[in-house]
Amino acid sequence: MPQSNAVNEEKIAEMKLLALFNLASMQEGLKVHHSAGEAAMAAAQRLHAKGLVTQADGGYLTDLGVEAAEHLQAALTILEG
Repeated sequence: MPQSNAVNEEKIAEMKLLALFNLASMQEGLKVHHSAGEAAMAAAQRLHAKGLVTQADGGYLTDLGVEAAEHLQAALTILEG
């Protein structure tokens, strides 16, 4: 039985997208274009469905999205150290 906390390709794509947001400015959003590839477009749609971004093609982080992105950035900083 797969674990819900297991890291899979879909979660990696979602984390990659979340890591692109500039947390220093909530005025900056992301637009995922078709040229970004199917995985990135699907990740944006999943993040939207989970309530982390405002649009199915990116947009801005929601409050929950900001929290998730902050945790992700903290984890990445720890792993780089």
